[in-house]
Amino acid sequence: MVSDAGTYAPVPSDLIKRAPKVLLHDHLDGGMRPQTVIELADEAGYTELPETDPVKLDQWFRDAADSGSLERYLETFAHTVGVTQTTAALSRVAREAAEDLAADGVVYAEVRFAPELHVEKGLNENEILEAVLAGFADGQRNAKAAGKPIRIGVLLTAIRTASHSRRIAELAVAEQYRDRGVVGFDIAGAEAGFPPTRHLDAFEFLRRENAHFTIHAGEAFGLPSIWEAIQWCGAERLGHGVRIIDDIEIGPDGEPHLGRLAAFVRDRRIPLEMCPSSNVQTGAADSIEHHPIGLLRRLGFRVTVNTDNRLMSGTSMSHEMELLSKAFDYGLNDLQWFTINAMKSAFIPFDERLAIINEQIKPQYSSLRAVLAERLTGRTSAP
Repeated sequence: MVSDAGTYAPVPSDLIKRAPKVLLHDHLDGGMRPQTVIELADEAGYTELPETDPVKLDQWFRDAADSGSLERYLETFAHTVGVTQTTAALSRVAREAAEDLAADGVVYAEVRFAPELHVEKGLNENEILEAVLAGFADGQRNAKAAGKPIRIGVLLTAIRTASHSRRIAELAVAEQYRDRGVVGFDIAGAEAGFPPTRHLDAFEFLRRENAHFTIHAGEAFGLPSIWEAIQWCGAERLGHGVRIIDDIEIGPDGEPHLGRLAAFVRDRRIPLEMCPSSNVQTGAADSIEHHPIGLLRRLGFRVTVNTDNRLMSGTSMSHEMELLSKAFDYGLNDLQWFTINAMKSAFIPFDERLAIINEQIKPQYSSLRAVLAERLTGRTSAP
């Protein structure tokens, strides 16, 4: 589709790669390099990997995650968690995550991980967090030196099927970490049978501490999960939230009609951390072309685009945006809209969010529109 430079779609892949991106939903143990998994397994004496060739292992993760089941999808993490039980391993994967995201054009990212999953060899949660923060610091320095600056915020995740959420919440607001990059809290894991209200004590504590938190909700489970996350627990954002579509009915006239919960989510501008490829893998969406993000964007929900697990989904922010651009004829204006939505919803101070929007996102998108306009002019003026 050719119109003006801001709405030309699909956007050329090289321009998507160059576009500034903001990522709110990315799991550290779901974004590792296959070669790193193999090397860390060798160092740790971990013998459970299904493949020891990086190309084959990469494909194995994608195939295993592509099951249509969240529970089966989560089983793939046994390997990435199994090889990250030392401070050296944790620092390495954090550094590489920052470098990989920066290379993809991400200017701000919130990366989440669960400290309680890395204690198998005797590390305590403070040691684990220190190692991850050190790795991110190294990665940010390396990215800046390479001319691709990125800022990383850390979300501490508690596993909803366990009972450590209050302790992890306390770690998230500890002064020595809160001012060193820990920006919020999350719960993750199997949704069915493990509602967010099981961790109400942690959320009430965080609210008293003026702390930010998001909750995985509305991915594998439906509207009750979203309702509890918002109305009982006070979630500021929804991790995925894709099943909010169940509260939107298409009438005989073809017009969408919002139920009370969907209307509340839209009216309150509650951000939806949508992860298109991952949602298809876990069965939360039928396909990219039929992903609810298309309708939700048209209806003006505060939708953001995310990767979830780059290894398991074989994806990146550039890849997710390219998929959406092709599926929904999104142009640069649309991609900028998603990006600014995410930056507005980040868990850092308002003035810092505004600075990234005005000093990085908007100017860089303006430059890309100029590049695209030049290409289109050259194309239309050619004999």
